[in-house]
Amino acid sequence: MDMALVEVCLWMLLAFVLSWTIFHVTNRKKKATKLADVATEERREGGPDVIIVGAGVGGSALAYALAKDGRQVHVIERDMREPVRMMGECMQPGGRLLLSKLGLEDCLEGIDAQKSTGLALFKDGKETVASFPVDTNFPYEPYGRFFHNGRFVQRLRQKASSLPNVWLEEGTVRSLIEEKGMVKGVTYKNSSGEETTAFAPLTVVCDGCHSNLRRSLNDNNAEITAYEIGYISRNCRLENPDKLHLIMAKPSFALLCQISSTDVRCNFELLSNNLPSVSNGEMASFVKNAIAPQIPLKLRKTFLKGLDEGAHIKITQAKRMPATLSRKKGVIVLGDAFNMRHPVIASGMMVLLSDILILSRLLKSLGNLGDENKISEVMKSFYVLRKPMSATVNTLGNSFWQVLIASTDEAKEVMRQGCFDYLSSGGFRTSGLMALFGGMNPRPLSLIYHLLVITLSSIGQLLSPFPTPLRIWHSLRLFGWSLKMLVPHLKAEGVSQMLSPANAAAYRKSYMVAAVV
Repeated sequence: MDMALVEVCLWMLLAFVLSWTIFHVTNRKKKATKLADVATEERREGGPDVIIVGAGVGGSALAYALAKDGRQVHVIERDMREPVRMMGECMQPGGRLLLSKLGLEDCLEGIDAQKSTGLALFKDGKETVASFPVDTNFPYEPYGRFFHNGRFVQRLRQKASSLPNVWLEEGTVRSLIEEKGMVKGVTYKNSSGEETTAFAPLTVVCDGCHSNLRRSLNDNNAEITAYEIGYISRNCRLENPDKLHLIMAKPSFALLCQISSTDVRCNFELLSNNLPSVSNGEMASFVKNAIAPQIPLKLRKTFLKGLDEGAHIKITQAKRMPATLSRKKGVIVLGDAFNMRHPVIASGMMVLLSDILILSRLLKSLGNLGDENKISEVMKSFYVLRKPMSATVNTLGNSFWQVLIASTDEAKEVMRQGCFDYLSSGGFRTSGLMALFGGMNPRPLSLIYHLLVITLSSIGQLLSPFPTPLRIWHSLRLFGWSLKMLVPHLKAEGVSQMLSPANAAAYRKSYMVAAVV
């Protein structure tokens, strides 16, 4: 009797499981059909041509560029309030040129942006100034800008939303809607808290370094290289407000720059993830005792002012990640969700603007953004065309950061001093390297030349006054370390793209000429 009861219970359980499975499978099919019907309806009713996830610098600039070309653009941004960031506060001269090409140069106006003319570099009590060259063929004003990132982002959003075919909406994108490997749109929670959907032939993911969509689109993993700690000293002004003040300190670097007429950004880097606590005051004490004594006297008062006044200390991760195209169709990834390098040369936005200019021009010729074969061809072309700018900035940023790290290794420290001496030397050396820093001459081959000259000059210092077996050994190690910095980028960016003068010349001809100041 008991066995019969058990058997009946088992059959009832099995029937329940089967019914539950059939119910949910049917529901999913109905939901998929409903979503497809909604997508069809949206397209029939003149829905967007493009959905952009994220309205930061990249999303807003791309929305404006595509809308100017007649596209209907739906931008979904998690938080429309003015961002509070300590990255993206410098626009190099090359970035300003690209902004002008996109018709967005006026977004640097009305935000109290400060003129940037180059770099002030400090090491072991010595100081050198390296300015952006003014006697080059660069077709724009050879100066950058410092500013509050949030103010700049808000101006870009205002500019994009001023166009009638841009719909800027606050909402949190949860996931991509896919059908047979093809992205059809997004699921998101709007500002009212309602779960809803949006569909378009093309989706662009531009939601930053913490992108929650990137993992489903490519196999890239961002590597955390260091931690940037920063705060603002208010109501003060640097002696040379037009220079990015970079201090070669220990364990890495510190910097100060004038991001408004009264605000100075103070920043330093730590390499360990075992950071002093901000909340209990350990970080402020650490800065005062370990970092501030390394800051030159003429800058130290400004550096300490923010701490003494209780400025909010922010910590962010410095990451690097090579670019790879999405493995899924119907979607494009841009910005820090696509490609990152160490931020020390403050050129990430310049690469992003270059990517947007290239991509918008390639898409302009397409009538149907839902043609996956044509989009695939566009992305292959985009990946090659971006290389002169992206490869130059990626290699320079990561290599310069590695050189800045203090070391007890004699060979590495000689290279560190060699970099300082190179920027101090003036003439072609300084102007050539600063043109690369400013995005005024995006040529990977030129960067390789300067890196090799710095390496050979440093080796000359190591071998001086005469070679010994130990000095020769250190020289070989230094040369090997230099190659170790360069070779991974040759592999990641592509040897032909890095070494081809024709690619750089084509980029310059297409994207860096005939700008109006």
